[in-house]
Amino acid sequence: MNKSDLKPACVFEQFARINEIPRPSKHEEKMIEFLKNFGEGLKLETIVDETGNVIIRKPASKGYEDKKTLILQSHMDMVCDKLVDVDIDFAEDPIETYVDGEWLRAKGTTLGADDGIGCAMQMAVLADDGIEHGPIECVFTRDEETGLTGAHGMQAGFMTGDLLINLDSEDEGQFFISCAGGMTTNATFKFEKEQAPEGYFFMKLSLKGLHGGHSGDDINKKFANGIKLLARFIYIVNEEYGLRLARFDSGRMHNAIPRDGVVVFAVPAERKEDVRVALNVFAKDVEDEFHVTEDNIQFNLGSTDAEPVLPKDVSDNILRALQAVDNGPYSMCQDEALAWMVETSSNVASVATSDNEVRIVASQRSNVMSNLANMGNTVKAAFQLAGAEVEQGDKYPAWKMNPNSELTRIVVDTYKKLFGKEPKVIGIHAGLECGLFSEKYPNLDMVSMGPTLRGVHSPEERLLIPTVQMVWDHLLEIMKNIPEKQ
Repeated sequence: MNKSDLKPACVFEQFARINEIPRPSKHEEKMIEFLKNFGEGLKLETIVDETGNVIIRKPASKGYEDKKTLILQSHMDMVCDKLVDVDIDFAEDPIETYVDGEWLRAKGTTLGADDGIGCAMQMAVLADDGIEHGPIECVFTRDEETGLTGAHGMQAGFMTGDLLINLDSEDEGQFFISCAGGMTTNATFKFEKEQAPEGYFFMKLSLKGLHGGHSGDDINKKFANGIKLLARFIYIVNEEYGLRLARFDSGRMHNAIPRDGVVVFAVPAERKEDVRVALNVFAKDVEDEFHVTEDNIQFNLGSTDAEPVLPKDVSDNILRALQAVDNGPYSMCQDEALAWMVETSSNVASVATSDNEVRIVASQRSNVMSNLANMGNTVKAAFQLAGAEVEQGDKYPAWKMNPNSELTRIVVDTYKKLFGKEPKVIGIHAGLECGLFSEKYPNLDMVSMGPTLRGVHSPEERLLIPTVQMVWDHLLEIMKNIPEKQ
């Protein structure tokens, strides 16, 4: 299959246009301008709010004027991650894509289908005057990936529709009607670096090849966390031989499972061979531990140049905190219908070292807000005990299921009519902007849907091409079946 053969062409053409526009989270200015020009070029009402969200309103097609207003919503930003040997400036360069069988991928980077493919579907709806639909509001929010800034900053009244389809889900045939709430915990260790003691030998430990993935959707899949693996080994070395930490860097995004990382440390010179032997044993144990989910774990240990190190007490406390802090699923949902789904989790997402501080970010999620608070406090306490300054923020609410959802009924009925099979109507452990919308618009009826994506938030991100046509056909059928205003 060639890219020119991708169907539906109207959607993939818009997706190709979107991937020409740099749109890292918190730096969506070019995408905002692109969407503004797109809407105005179609002579449609186009508004950019103070936060940077864009809404484009399209009047009903003939005969559908009395239908309820339907909101189509996606986020314009993307997670920008790449393989270590790929040269790209995400603030300037386009995303290069290619077809791999039935999948669309990017060349060594994230694909941006999360959520560029949702944006592309909205743009295709706006551009096609042959589609049957009632009044449409297409809403493009900014900075969903690093704090839900767009949804947080949206003022009540910006959207006026009665029903909302969030186009930010990753499994065709699964319709999400609830989501987890979340928060981030930021721990900062401050210090003045010093010279390592005489007789210490400097070593550089690197790790790569892990699967990575989304810290909500993939947290229960037993993918290894790069920070936790590195911390486990360095903790062992510190306990056995004593070390001085110089740098620990791993992870980039608060909502991604870290795939790689680097630690620079010093040990007594007479212990350097002991450290090499210990790594061989540890690496074998880790390969056995993750033999199903991680088939490409690559540790590398070598000598490196000397550099200033952290004070011994700070170094010890950081390693103890990273060893101790909760990571992964904490509890499963109690309701029988959702017993398969993670209820509460935490992900140690990034560690970054500068001249005088180490900053650690962890994200917590839960479908139960009291358990979210408890998980956040558990992680906070671990870092506080280690002497870190801790701040928590980016908190967003869970989206509770509406058992009387008119939109859910329409989505399910039209799906069965089109495809002759039952869809799954479920909740998701990841956070969706629907949670924040439910606070600002308590009567808004919402469903989240989308084509099949895998490997999101990593260079393994890929889009299952045939599912785009299925979602597009389904979306067109839903729009024709929106009920009339009461």
